[in-house]
Amino acid sequence: MTWNEVSKWAKSQGYSAKKSDGYSWFKLDNPERCGKTTSVSKLAFAIYNDLTDNKWLDYQIAHKEKYDIPKF
Repeated sequence: MTWNEVSKWAKSQGYSAKKSDGYSWFKLDNPERCGKTTSVSKLAFAIYNDLTDNKWLDYQIAHKEKYDIPKF
């Protein structure tokens, strides 16, 4: 996904995403739910995990370990 795609998707889900010295995000109705990442893909993962209340985080970690994919 490109920066523009992730930014538009985040906005449609109630999040704000910014690009400066990495990538940061926060939930529009609860700014305390926020984070900072180093890439667009990690930004999408972080927002998705917050959106789903980290429901799929364990699955994502197990998948990365199974296929020896670098951790995010």
